[in-house]
Amino acid sequence: MNKETIKRFYHTFRLCLILSSEKRADYIRRNNIFHSMGYGCTIMKRKIPLCSKLISLGNNVHLASDVSLVTHDAIHLCLQAFEKSMGGENDYKEKIGCIEIGDNVFVGTNSIILYNVKIGSKVIIGAGSIVNKDIPDNSVAVGVPARIIGTFDDFMNKRRRTIYPEILTPKSHYITKDLEDFCWKDFYAKRK
Repeated sequence: MNKETIKRFYHTFRLCLILSSEKRADYIRRNNIFHSMGYGCTIMKRKIPLCSKLISLGNNVHLASDVSLVTHDAIHLCLQAFEKSMGGENDYKEKIGCIEIGDNVFVGTNSIILYNVKIGSKVIIGAGSIVNKDIPDNSVAVGVPARIIGTFDDFMNKRRRTIYPEILTPKSHYITKDLEDFCWKDFYAKRK
């Protein structure tokens, strides 16, 4: 095992011990694990991606659970084996590339950001999306592959509407019985 692999495993182990997504992001920034990383970020995942120096995050970037930042592919292994079995030359190389994410970005659960992708500022990526091409500023993108369905500004205006009474606001990700009851009542009311 080379020095870089050991270092990546060490940082991954350390991230597993950090319970707060904000503190994990701070750890990554303080230890220069990515090429660059801004402030006010949260990262749910605890695994350091391969080629992490090819990743750049701006300020106020929030990566939800199981977001994968993929800076490389492994297709060359398949191609090399096939070529070798056919008696050919083995000249396939691993493909690598950078990922840049701007300021004020949210990436939803189980999304995959592929190499050679730039996500602009003021962007929301919906859960389960695969981002294989650049996403411009002020966009909401979803799907496989991700496509733009609206603007960040329009999304902000829609989210300003109150979803539940202020007095029922969750505290530290925990809800009260009253908020639980309110949500179920609202859920069924929308289906009548």
